[in-house]
Amino acid sequence: MSNLAVKDQVERMPAIQTESATIMSIIQQVAMSPDADIDKMERLMAMHERFQAQQAKQQYDDALAQMQEEMPVIGERGGIKDKNGRIQSTYALWEDINEMIKPVMAKYGFALTFRTPRNERGIEVEGVLSHRAGHREVTSIVLPVDTSGSKNGVQAVASSVSYGKRYTAGLLLNITTTGEDDDGNGPAAQVTPRVTSAQAAQLAMLLEKCSDKAKEAFKKMHGTPASVEKSLFDQVLAMLTKSATQNSKPAEDKDNENHQ
Repeated sequence: MSNLAVKDQVERMPAIQTESATIMSIIQQVAMSPDADIDKMERLMAMHERFQAQQAKQQYDDALAQMQEEMPVIGERGGIKDKNGRIQSTYALWEDINEMIKPVMAKYGFALTFRTPRNERGIEVEGVLSHRAGHREVTSIVLPVDTSGSKNGVQAVASSVSYGKRYTAGLLLNITTTGEDDDGNGPAAQVTPRVTSAQAAQLAMLLEKCSDKAKEAFKKMHGTPASVEKSLFDQVLAMLTKSATQNSKPAEDKDNENHQ
């Protein structure tokens, strides 16, 4: 954090504390009055809470903007391979991300935590970025169980949770990753860019809702969701969304559409 930024925060704190103390003083005076107006007190308390929330949000935004300047670029040591062992796409491992962002977050008063709420649609991972001023931001993603490779049940769930942590942390902190050499298979830059693990999971969830005919067509064209080229993600996402929506409609509605 620059000296100017620190000085600016220090100079603003007394003004913030004074305004907050003034509102509380008014509330106390109203409360001590023999004919205190309860409705007025409630409005004053609500105003005080809104003021505190606004100040916490402003401090959160200021600290996040300053932290962005020091957020490291993280190397992508993880790789998704095809059946021949060739790397299709790379990604940053969660342990690498966590190790590199924790000191920077601590410096600016942030903490990142995760929750896994019960969700019938799949494994939901919820990321929570909290600031010491009291404000927090939350984002989440729902993923299917990662059954790729030879994972057992526990490993499959853990893999999906790891995906969710990378995805939500990336959204909350705007993390940047960069490809590295892929263990002798040639520079990552020479590999056709594939969708990220989070994007692949998104496509997989939609694909499960599609008809068998649509699934077979997808398999012939792209193979697996992880094999989809990055440049085609938006196009494939739109097609699967449309197909999944149509497949979920009642048979009567489908017949009407076909005869229109």
